[in-house]
Amino acid sequence: QVQLVESGGRLVQAGGSLRLSCAASGVTFSSHRMAWFRQAPGKERDFVAGIGQSDGTTYYADSVKGRFIVSRDNAKNTVALQMNSLKPEDTAVYYCAAARFGMHPSPYEHWGQGTQVTVSS
Repeated sequence: QVQLVESGGRLVQAGGSLRLSCAASGVTFSSHRMAWFRQAPGKERDFVAGIGQSDGTTYYADSVKGRFIVSRDNAKNTVALQMNSLKPEDTAVYYCAAARFGMHPSPYEHWGQGTQVTVSS
């Protein structure tokens, strides 16, 4: 059974930094592309950042380019999202996602429960 567990979300002031982590189990982690999505209140869930299976190719939403960095550790079955220069509009529930097949931006089939990030102004 695939399980993705996010951690690291909390309240932070604007301009601050935060690091989210997602631990995966029940999957051959190195064979899965991973991504972070977020959903703000009253809005749809949006793609934030993604990373490929083997070559580590990364993808970012325009709104976070230059501020967020996605990385993975295949030895620890984890994917991280380093968030810098945070803005109030980054406030959302952040979800980890995994997909065995396809390439970005193909859909993801496994999802975590999410972790809340709140950025105060």
